[in-house]
Amino acid sequence: MNTFSRFFSSREDRPARDLAILCALFCLAFLPILHRIPLLEPDEGRYAEIPREMLESGDFVTPYLNYVKYFEKPPLLYWLNALSFKIFGLNEFAARLPTVLFAILGILLTYHVGRTLYGRRAGLFSALILGTATGYLVLGRFNVIDMILSVCMGATLGFFLLATRPGEKRAALYYHLFYLCAALTVLAKGLIGIVLPGGVIVLYILLTRRWRLLAEMRLLTGIPLFLLAAAPWFVLVSLRNPEFARFFFIHEHFERFLTKVHGRYEPFWFFIPVLAGGMFPWSFFLPAAAKRLWQQRSAARDDGRLFLFLWAAVIFLFFSASDSKLIPYIFPIFPALAILLGEMFSARGDEAAPTERGVPLLVAALFIIVGIGVSLYPHLVPKPRLGVAESAIFGLIFVAGGGACLAALRQESRLAFFRTLAISSLTVGVVGAAIVLASSTDRKSSRDLGLLARANADGATVIASYNTYQQGFSFYAGRRILLVNEKNELDFGSRQGDQSRWFLDDARFFPLWNSPTRVILLVKKDAFPAFRQKTTLPPRQLGEKEKFLLVTNH
Repeated sequence: MNTFSRFFSSREDRPARDLAILCALFCLAFLPILHRIPLLEPDEGRYAEIPREMLESGDFVTPYLNYVKYFEKPPLLYWLNALSFKIFGLNEFAARLPTVLFAILGILLTYHVGRTLYGRRAGLFSALILGTATGYLVLGRFNVIDMILSVCMGATLGFFLLATRPGEKRAALYYHLFYLCAALTVLAKGLIGIVLPGGVIVLYILLTRRWRLLAEMRLLTGIPLFLLAAAPWFVLVSLRNPEFARFFFIHEHFERFLTKVHGRYEPFWFFIPVLAGGMFPWSFFLPAAAKRLWQQRSAARDDGRLFLFLWAAVIFLFFSASDSKLIPYIFPIFPALAILLGEMFSARGDEAAPTERGVPLLVAALFIIVGIGVSLYPHLVPKPRLGVAESAIFGLIFVAGGGACLAALRQESRLAFFRTLAISSLTVGVVGAAIVLASSTDRKSSRDLGLLARANADGATVIASYNTYQQGFSFYAGRRILLVNEKNELDFGSRQGDQSRWFLDDARFFPLWNSPTRVILLVKKDAFPAFRQKTTLPPRQLGEKEKFLLVTNH
């Protein structure tokens, strides 16, 4: 522990060693058990199936989902996953590896920005805060776009901030990295890769009146670099698919933000509890960081605190005002908050133990209370997802972390409390996530039934899905799924070209079911009785999982 304390306390400028230690630490945190957890519905299944189809067809321009055009997202994650599949095979580890690597890269970038702005210890603290935040530890393990987006947008804003530091010798490099990362952000999620960083930067320039930044931003070389990286895919996909532009830019951007067309409406305050839970336990210290930011507002223009505040505030308010909300949308603000918190903890690290112990005591108490609740969980819930042993281990880790934090408060410096809280958060996040994911996520996956369908199907067999579409089912079955009474987000693709053979209603499906053609069908258990009454050939069950049955007609 003394060695650990010296590592934190040292102000030696050895970034390569720090980066290596952070990289090793978070590789150990994120990489284990990735291969054991089945791909979850719907996002993980979708973002594995699209690159699988890319590899199968050789078309890396037009995305397809269940073999129909799918233009809801740009291709960056698809390309990364396709490359991972090519190297490591079609499996869960390969599907999640790009997201994990980006999550680790985001931690290293946060260290670099924090260290460059406020010194080595602030950089270390910022990286540890980001990497041990509950939401970051969870999201970084899953095959979803939001982590890629968060890291690319964080790099965009971080490099801009570093480039604008007075006297920065590497300003040209940072500005060009800013444009390159902005292009990657657009390729990850679309126009918000320009809109959100642009909003932060414009507001920053207006408030600080640093008009000279407009002349320093390397516009003449940066904009061509941005276009060179971002534009080719948009041009190619538009040339091959004239219907792309209207769907992607109007439907997926303006209608998503301004209307409830996607059915994801939540109240304006939705992201307040999301932020509190996602940044736990560090979210409890955000009010102190905000107070400190206000007290030092006169210096904010010089050291980037104002920029970090705008980074977090603009993105938070933008998505709060949107009519379409999902939990991961505000994750791009996490690096900015981590740096603000890291700078605060670093500045106070050499001070005596805090007299204002209210928040640290609250955090420690919450660890203990949550631990007791987790331990009692299987005894209080009729059908618990965690067993008694798993709950006891998970609960004990929480209680131990809370106890360690209470003990740290009795030591002589704030540094001891920060160190203990970081270790406790990382342990809870890593071990707890492993237990919860391994024990409970299998019910949200189509892996078992998809593999069973694949094993029982030959080339002439039709694999179908009735009144539902589980996107991971396509991935694990390894082929196109015929959909009955179901289009959902494939509605747009179903209207491109002649897809009539693959989207059927009851009137067209049951003659196929009652024919000599073998059909393997995924159906929900609650829909099965009504389905069975409509058939001439009685269904034979092949398997079942949670809410679903896999049946066949022959």
